[in-house]
Amino acid sequence: MERTSRDWLFIRRQNGGLDGSLRGRAFVVAALWAAVAAGRRTRSWRYTVKWMHTSHSVDPKEMQKFQMWAHKWWDEEGVYSALHTMNNIRVPFIRDTLINRVGDHDTGSPLAGMTLLDVGCGGGLLSEPLGRLGAVVTGIDPLEDNIKTAELHKSFDPALDKLVQYKTNTLEEIVAGSAETFTAVVASEVVEHVGDVESFIKCCYQVLKPGGSLFITTLNKTMMSYALGIVMAERIMGIVPAGTHDWEKFISPEELERLLESNGFVMETLNGMLYNPLSGSWHWMENTSLNYAIHAVKIVPPKESSSCDPASEQRQKQAEASTSNAL
Repeated sequence: MERTSRDWLFIRRQNGGLDGSLRGRAFVVAALWAAVAAGRRTRSWRYTVKWMHTSHSVDPKEMQKFQMWAHKWWDEEGVYSALHTMNNIRVPFIRDTLINRVGDHDTGSPLAGMTLLDVGCGGGLLSEPLGRLGAVVTGIDPLEDNIKTAELHKSFDPALDKLVQYKTNTLEEIVAGSAETFTAVVASEVVEHVGDVESFIKCCYQVLKPGGSLFITTLNKTMMSYALGIVMAERIMGIVPAGTHDWEKFISPEELERLLESNGFVMETLNGMLYNPLSGSWHWMENTSLNYAIHAVKIVPPKESSSCDPASEQRQKQAEASTSNAL
């Protein structure tokens, strides 16, 4: 007889620790993972930061945190192991979505002719495979050590020399010289680390070509994401170092969609993602209570100011108010 997630939960909390007829971290994770997985996994998609120097999307505390791990990006068994395996679903998601939008493509280089911006690229874990698909990729990150790691790893594959470039920049810093430049912007596991999500989205809008695509993967703000994403992943299992995430910065799909639609985007795809810490693999699922991925398209003029600098936006409003009063 097939057991349900409830059948497995023999666990009780006692003396500040986990106790029960079956013990061990692996069992606890398996039980919780099974409870979420019961929400029915699917491999189909429903078509319906890391951290930006002195900018509004950069959080200095986040930069200090990731500075410590800058040399560990390409360790497949290290702190970024989950991001390595996430490529198994996020790269096809980006590739297939872009192919479906353009139609004809080169089978060997399906993203040839496209320009992609990988925001918060870290050590280049996502930039490199996108470049191998034929796209011209610009990876940006505010941490110089991250960019050094990315450049070093790229140097081992001469084929990437003209396809992938890296810059030590924030998103705000490249906006002026990159207006309507990119076919797509990718912000994977970034928005939960930025200081101002709306300003971040406005910057993405400015650098995208009309009709361009924005891809975001992040964590939902739910009790489940706190239990599994922080307590379990950081404090118990050690899948990522403690302090990697701040639950207060997590954002729901509904709130993210609201911000996108207020700033000139239409969200076309939303799908849940689930990481299995026992197998180290990722799966698509309908449930978005933990991780999720979105695809949005730049399609209409924003309802509000498109400036990604709140200070500049405030000065503009003050100037407009002064002009109005003078009249």
